[in-house]
Amino acid sequence: MGAGAIQWGIFIGLTAAIALLTWWRCRQEVPSADASKEVFLAGGTLTWPFIAGSLLLTNISAEQIVGMNGTQVMLTAWWEIGAAVGLVILAHVLLPMYYRHGCTTTTELLEKRLGDASIRTAVSILFLLGYLFILLPVVLYTGAVFLKSMFALEASILTIAIVYALAGLAYAAFGGLRAIAISDTYNGVMLGAMGLLVTFFAFKAIEFDLSGIPAERLTLIGGPESDIPWTTLLTGMVFIHLFYWGTNMVIAQRALAAPNLREAQKGIYAAAAIKLLMPLIVVVPGVIAYKLYGDIGDVTYGRLVADVLPPWLAGGFAAMIFGAVLSSFNSCLNSAAALYAMDLHVKYVNPQADLKRIGQRVAIAFTIGGVALVPLYQNAESIVATMQKMNGLYSMPVLAAFLVAVVGRRVLSIALRAGLLFGVALYAVFTFVWQPFGLHYIHLMAITLASTIAMIYALDRVLPGSAPSASSEGQAEASSASR
Repeated sequence: MGAGAIQWGIFIGLTAAIALLTWWRCRQEVPSADASKEVFLAGGTLTWPFIAGSLLLTNISAEQIVGMNGTQVMLTAWWEIGAAVGLVILAHVLLPMYYRHGCTTTTELLEKRLGDASIRTAVSILFLLGYLFILLPVVLYTGAVFLKSMFALEASILTIAIVYALAGLAYAAFGGLRAIAISDTYNGVMLGAMGLLVTFFAFKAIEFDLSGIPAERLTLIGGPESDIPWTTLLTGMVFIHLFYWGTNMVIAQRALAAPNLREAQKGIYAAAAIKLLMPLIVVVPGVIAYKLYGDIGDVTYGRLVADVLPPWLAGGFAAMIFGAVLSSFNSCLNSAAALYAMDLHVKYVNPQADLKRIGQRVAIAFTIGGVALVPLYQNAESIVATMQKMNGLYSMPVLAAFLVAVVGRRVLSIALRAGLLFGVALYAVFTFVWQPFGLHYIHLMAITLASTIAMIYALDRVLPGSAPSASSEGQAEASSASR
């Protein structure tokens, strides 16, 4: 039997085994009587290992492994280091509020804190647009790039992306968050182990000698022209992580699915600790590959895995990457379904709607849209930088709304909605029209956030009407959550 046949056999076998194991484990669980909790929050039964596993695998997908290794510089380790900080903020500040208010979606906190359903609706729409136009197609694209480069497939990127999308849709539409979290954890454990093996074999391929790699690729202090200038660590980088780990439904949804706050926090702490080790998997191999191949971009990791791992291990690792891509993709579908069903459909269309059916329809629609948009990202120079840059279109305006809701006073609804639109428009100008003073996009994200908050409060002062002050209970809650 040839090496290719061995790889494919192990790949298919492991993928099927994890699917069957997930199905068996899901059958053991007793469904919750609360329909929304069962469909979107796994019945509130996720224990801390599954929360940690699902958090990590949802984040560490092909767009992270392929994209971050594809930069072939140590600087990208800051994304992992910053993630640990973002997770701690989620555990200590935002998560207690989510649980205190009984939130099914992160956006529900905005309605509870600001007393205005329209803000919840507006932010949900921004999230949904971000998932459809940015996250879903990027996940599919990078997953397809990895499989194509590793197995030297003749199929097009779009064809491989369609296969991914159909498999992910099956998990999200029919298994719900419970199936996603369980499969994530099994895949995550194996992905971590195999990722470390890739790093070991990569070091072995260069005889554990990093000499010859330029110093600028090994440093953690980025210059002005680098992907991550050191000054950005003090500005927008902080807020990117605060948005992604604290308010993003795709991430926070796992923490909301625990039986209680303490169990959720344990899962988050475990994920934060593991995050500090992740550069060994998502950064170091790319730097080593520079010595082996030179600067080869997003195909780096697939080529490295194919070259340094024995065939049977390469097939197993491909199965884990396949699972990681499915994790990010189906997690995004499930979060989109939750946001649409709970924040839009139930509120404005039919309060008695069948949530599972609505969720399935949303998942199908977003799958079709995500696949259709894959070709837009095929010419991106750096998929990680492109994704982070595009995320600013909605991440900073959304974070502004959360900061106003959590630590500020109440403002007029029209001021907050207008401020959100201003933030989106401002960052769109920075991205597509004018880059002031040549500032890095991470700096521009911080400027967008500050400008959006300033605009919200300015409009609140000049527009007709008076915004009520935050209640003493709300102020006390914010103070207690931050301790």
